[in-house]
Amino acid sequence: MGGNCQTGAKKSEGIEQLSSASLEWSDLDRRTVDVVRALAMDAVEKAGSGHPGTAMSLAPAAYLLFQKTMRHDPSDPTWVGRDRFVLSCGHSSLTLYIQLYLSGYGLTLDDLRGLRQWDSLTPGHPEHGHTAGVETTTGPLGQGIGNAVGMAMAARRERGLFDPAAEPGASPFDHHIWCVASEGDIEEGISHEVSALAAHQQLGNLTVLFDSNHISIEDDTTIALSEDVVARYEAYGWHTQTVDWTETGEYVENVHALNEALEAARAETERPSFIRLRTIIGWPAPHKQNTGKIHGSALGADEVAATKLVLGMDPEQHFAVPDNLLEHARHVVDRGRAAHAEWEKSYLEWRDANPDRAALFDRMATRTLPDGWSLALPGFEVGSSISTRKASGEVLSALGPVLPELWGGSADLAESNNTTMKGQPSFIPEEFQTKEFPGNPYGRTLHFGIREHGMGAILNGIALHGGTRPYGGTFLVFSDYMRPAVRLAALMKLPVTYVWTHDSIGLGEDGPTHQPVEQLWALRAIPGLDVVRPADANETAAAWHVVLEHKDRPAALALTRQNLPVYEGTGDAAKVAKGGYILAEASTGQPEVLLIGTGSEVELAVEARELLEAEGIPTRVVSMPCVEWFHAQDLAYRTTVLPPAVKARVAVEAGIALGWREFVGDHGNVVSLEHFGASAPYKTLYQQFGLTAERVVAAAKGSIAKLGGDPGETTGN
Repeated sequence: MGGNCQTGAKKSEGIEQLSSASLEWSDLDRRTVDVVRALAMDAVEKAGSGHPGTAMSLAPAAYLLFQKTMRHDPSDPTWVGRDRFVLSCGHSSLTLYIQLYLSGYGLTLDDLRGLRQWDSLTPGHPEHGHTAGVETTTGPLGQGIGNAVGMAMAARRERGLFDPAAEPGASPFDHHIWCVASEGDIEEGISHEVSALAAHQQLGNLTVLFDSNHISIEDDTTIALSEDVVARYEAYGWHTQTVDWTETGEYVENVHALNEALEAARAETERPSFIRLRTIIGWPAPHKQNTGKIHGSALGADEVAATKLVLGMDPEQHFAVPDNLLEHARHVVDRGRAAHAEWEKSYLEWRDANPDRAALFDRMATRTLPDGWSLALPGFEVGSSISTRKASGEVLSALGPVLPELWGGSADLAESNNTTMKGQPSFIPEEFQTKEFPGNPYGRTLHFGIREHGMGAILNGIALHGGTRPYGGTFLVFSDYMRPAVRLAALMKLPVTYVWTHDSIGLGEDGPTHQPVEQLWALRAIPGLDVVRPADANETAAAWHVVLEHKDRPAALALTRQNLPVYEGTGDAAKVAKGGYILAEASTGQPEVLLIGTGSEVELAVEARELLEAEGIPTRVVSMPCVEWFHAQDLAYRTTVLPPAVKARVAVEAGIALGWREFVGDHGNVVSLEHFGASAPYKTLYQQFGLTAERVVAAAKGSIAKLGGDPGETTGN
């Protein structure tokens, strides 16, 4: 397989230079690719840590994509008509960074020297919003494939909104999603979820280039991986190809064969494409190529020097980029601008012919909501009784006609999550539509199947792609399956909305496997995620109002299965936006005790207040649908709602108490659930586990007693 120094020298001197009518591959290209390898070695060596091997062996493939294959304009990284590039194997960040440097995206040699250092533009893994040209944050393996699938779905949805009648390939909204993945990516279970769905959706605008180098941190992947990955993707229904640079018995980087495969993938418009590229990691390092040692650590000065000799370079020079090679690579800027200018002609023609759609495009591009949109939000009669999941469903159906950018669905729980907008078609190839869910490729209702983790990553890809606003639903307890993708949504500040229903033991008979206990505070622990637990139907509508006005972070709606009473004063979005507000004031206006409720337990707080007031204890009820929003308010507001002088306090939530101590203080009590639930009707569970108004009253009196007050007669479980 060409593992010695001599063979390395032979092949490095000429990445295969076959003539090809479709690809110009000059000696300048070959030498620039070798510079890429040297830069990868130098950057990791200077940082003292990193992943050089994959960046070295993927150098010709990445260079080919950025220089010859993809439609992109380095002078305008946010160009709408660009192809998208996703490096799912984010540990090989240099694969991307070096191409961004060579292509003219603004990175410099100093940025490459600053790899993995404080305040650099080249962190250890690519970070969206931090470095121009980085389309998504990657690192947790498999997530990038899911993001790419979401981008491909979003591209089709946006085409349906803006230019549905155009012939294939003729619309300014037609472009391709290119994803580079590793063995680690395809081993992660999320890759199965999203890849199966991509085939089902017939995403012909998606290509995954699988770098099959047979090496991971634990060295040879044979120790844990023996499946036929190509056959797996064939079974899903992908268009598959293999390019094997080891097939001759020597290592020959046949760039022309790879180019032909990439072009065949682009030409395949009815299926996603999967290309297995067999490489040797760390090529052409004479001693460490094809080993686990070169996967995730620096080569060492001796091996770097030996490799540079193989490449015909001066081992004493570091970060050396000949001017003529950089100038050659930067010609991609001219090609990108030319492609952009050509695209601009068709785009302007489209705008002239479609002024209404162009106006929609302009609004969505900035995620600006239309004037008066909130007037469509439904109101619910005070005194009526409705579950917050049902109220959320009515909100979505009401918003459907006025917010075309809003779309989403469920992980096979549409009826339970109430995530289907009434009268809206499903997003599905027509051959797969059903009697229950008619649809078309440009539809709106998403069906993720029972793939929660994949759903999370796909939602991120949709949000990353453009101006649409995606949402996805499942049971709150199964947010655990989604957590890695949710964390990344928060990290990237993506406006993704999670519709998580069956929010407590109030779901009842399904039992402890389906009843969330620790999930609420576990989710509140994620920085940048808004966890919203509305008290009733009108607070649910107001919560949607607030969530949709936020463009810079994800939000989770935790909604009930059981019906809840609708209260007076819960539908004011301005109040709900503050995260916590006075729902029911003490009769004297001077509370002796504060009851803080959230979600379905606001009902318990309201009932407990009535009992306490009847005993002459002035009691204030605070509804706190969103701890994060409350924290964001200034001190003056927070102390108005929770006066520091009122130290007798009770928080009540059907979950663990973790976090509520901050609000109740040393003298307060928390009515919570510090164990798993059980299978029974929800009213029985609440009674048996002490989630009752009487228990809240007892907790309130206990808090008063801690302060030296008269506790009276305590009651409750």
